[in-house]
Amino acid sequence: MERKTAFISGASRGIGEAIAITLSKEYDVIINYANSEAGAKAVLAKLDPSGKHKMMQCDVANEQDVKEMMDTIVKEYGHLDVVVNNAGITKDNLLLRMREEEFDDVIRINLKGTYNCIRHVARIMMKQRHGKIVNMASVVGLCGNIGQVNYAASKGGVIAMTKAVAKELAPRGINVNAVAPGFIQTAMTDTLSEDVQANAKNNIPMKKFGSVQDVANVVKFLCSEDSDYITGQVIAVDGGMVM
Repeated sequence: MERKTAFISGASRGIGEAIAITLSKEYDVIINYANSEAGAKAVLAKLDPSGKHKMMQCDVANEQDVKEMMDTIVKEYGHLDVVVNNAGITKDNLLLRMREEEFDDVIRINLKGTYNCIRHVARIMMKQRHGKIVNMASVVGLCGNIGQVNYAASKGGVIAMTKAVAKELAPRGINVNAVAPGFIQTAMTDTLSEDVQANAKNNIPMKKFGSVQDVANVVKFLCSEDSDYITGQVIAVDGGMVM
């Protein structure tokens, strides 16, 4: 039986790395990275050896580059079954201190980059009459957060776009869903002080941070046939922080 293919943007570390490793057991995985070639190579080496995996450099905010990348994948693999839009950045600042480029950069990568990947894979999946698209949102896109106006706007946009695209592509056999992580234990959260971490955990009903594997497991489900009747949904992986 021919393996399906899965493209994951921003897969050189953290949540993207966990998703790539998890999916590599069943899919041929294409790891996308923007700048961290060393990180992408390290992830590639961890993927299940049974698959035909590769890494591809691309700035997802550049529409022409995304189109060429998607075309190259289909030319090499013959099909593209799963796209996980995980690429994203943060440039936090309070509203009155936020520089224009801090706002624009986050919107460009997080929202426009996701749009570019969806737009150009949609043509491919429509011809196939099947496909799974999973967009990485955030609980910040659901409830906001101080100092993250740009990030909240970008992830709120991803959530709204997920619902709109899901309605448009559902008749073509394409499922589009989003995952909204809460506090996940990563290198970024490890830099927070003990007091900040304790306060954050106190606001989570489960009283702990999630793991990157918690997120990867939900993504795996949304990529599988088990989720064939689910589309346009946002699943929060947050220990109950947002209800």
